[in-house]
Amino acid sequence: MRRRTFVAGMLSAVAAPAFGQGYPDRPIRLIVPSAPGGPTDIPARLLTQILPKLGQPAVVENRPGAGGAIGARAVASAAPDGTTLLVGNTSVLAVIPAVSASAGYDPAKSFVPVAKISESYQILVVHPSSSWKSVRELVDDAKANPGKFNLAHTGAGGLPHLTAELFKARAGVDLVGVPYKSGGEAVTALLGNQVHCTFEAISILLPQIREGKLRALGLTSRTRTPLAPEIPTMIEAGVPDYEVTTFYGVVAPAGTPGDIIGKLNAAINEGFATEEMRATVTKLGSALALGAPDAFGAFIAAQGAKWSAVAKAANIKVD
Repeated sequence: MRRRTFVAGMLSAVAAPAFGQGYPDRPIRLIVPSAPGGPTDIPARLLTQILPKLGQPAVVENRPGAGGAIGARAVASAAPDGTTLLVGNTSVLAVIPAVSASAGYDPAKSFVPVAKISESYQILVVHPSSSWKSVRELVDDAKANPGKFNLAHTGAGGLPHLTAELFKARAGVDLVGVPYKSGGEAVTALLGNQVHCTFEAISILLPQIREGKLRALGLTSRTRTPLAPEIPTMIEAGVPDYEVTTFYGVVAPAGTPGDIIGKLNAAINEGFATEEMRATVTKLGSALALGAPDAFGAFIAAQGAKWSAVAKAANIKVD
């Protein structure tokens, strides 16, 4: 009797599938914490071409609001079964929790990293009529005239705001921040010569730079970009250790099983590694940054610590 029970138990164990083996058994929802058509929406749309290879369709669900916190909270409270994922970025996974005590989620505790997809950067630009031809000229002029010049950004606590504060701290300059509702409005103000300078995404600024409507001074990456190799980095231009990256990646609710995370990571890395996808991402002004979940988790943690320090030093709080 004992032997029969033991054998039956062994057969049952062999027959029982590992948790997640049948994953996915329903469509995968990709929550984008912003409106359709934005920078974070684009990688999500690309994922809808990749994830169906796992056996189920992937659909994008846009949940804008509260700077991205609404979408993040929705995923944090979702079932940890791999069918609800957050397509996040620097703002949602690093900046909002750094400036808001009421964000409603903690990137380290609410999510488990799945895959980093890409990184993009910003450019410091001025109006072409400006006398500044380099970052050094801007910095020297600002140091000689503290509080005289301004820098447009997209409102208190956003990544562009912290980007500006980091520049002020690392360059040792006193620039007056001028908040706008969006990056588009900030760029429009600069095009109209209403402000002195601004940082904005490379994908938004390159067309204006190519047409001579804006002058590029420095890129926020550590190395120059092949999209515009003539633009020096901020570090090259004399601003010590100045780097700002806008990253995009996928996270799942905390508690999602490791085998599901592994399947998703492998599918995403394989899907984005094709020449076609690489070319598409490059055209969008980003560079692929694929890797393992643990590496992405460590990167998110480092970004959170970085922006928390900047926000604390500049006394930036949005609550």
